[in-house]
Amino acid sequence: MTDASDIVSLENYLRGFAFAREWEQFHTPCNLAKSISIEAAELLELFQWSDNPKEDPAPEMADILIYLIRMADVMGIDLIKATWSKISENGQKNPVEECKGRSTKYDRLEIEGAL
Repeated sequence: MTDASDIVSLENYLRGFAFAREWEQFHTPCNLAKSISIEAAELLELFQWSDNPKEDPAPEMADILIYLIRMADVMGIDLIKATWSKISENGQKNPVEECKGRSTKYDRLEIEGAL
């Protein structure tokens, strides 16, 4: 275990964790994407029938992050760079003045604003 809190350290640790157990053969992008979806459903289940989680959601959130970091590593994706790129794209699609306080999807902003 490590005290590191950055993505690269987590990625390196998880790569070694999988290697030591000979799990690379199972860590295909498809399998990892399935695992992310399964863990996300387990997180959602904690909120079933309530706005408050039935249990601590942190372990499920950690599972999602672990699989996501592993998938990015396996696919050679710089997760931090991809995230900042997506944040920039979201900012362009969702300008503050058009969507502040609204949950409307970006492709419907102009249509709803005209009504």
